[in-house]
Amino acid sequence: MQYSQFMFDVLVYLYEHYWRPDTFPQLSQLARKLSAVGFDPDDISEALLWLGDLVSINEAQPQLAHPLSVRVNAALEIEKIGHQGLGYLSFLESAGVLTSSLKEKVLDRAMAVSMTPVRLEDLKIIVLMVFWSANIEPDALVLDELFAEEGIRAVH
Repeated sequence: MQYSQFMFDVLVYLYEHYWRPDTFPQLSQLARKLSAVGFDPDDISEALLWLGDLVSINEAQPQLAHPLSVRVNAALEIEKIGHQGLGYLSFLESAGVLTSSLKEKVLDRAMAVSMTPVRLEDLKIIVLMVFWSANIEPDALVLDELFAEEGIRAVH
């Protein structure tokens, strides 16, 4: 399934209001809460499906890549994520912030988004959500880097 741009606002809201995905209320109640806040039902559904796929990846394959492996991006990934986005991920990986396994999860979730190329600000949200779903809290410097240019999005 391809996910749309507007679901990112829902993801940011979830990150800001819940410590971890396992602290959500039941999905039907969560969907009602998100709707009451003003999110579109389609965006809510997409965000919860996208996040559910991420949680499934974490459960099914906690370690996707060997730490010493070398990753070569496919042409489709280069087109989808763009040179700027791939450079950003390489920067995070070389800084020791993003493991190769977490990077694979970021790439998977970025490839699921409908827009091409994925905007850098949205890629940063994907990185944040991968950390969040893995119950890894980035330190303050990483958070500053994730939102240095645009600032955290204003949500409803």
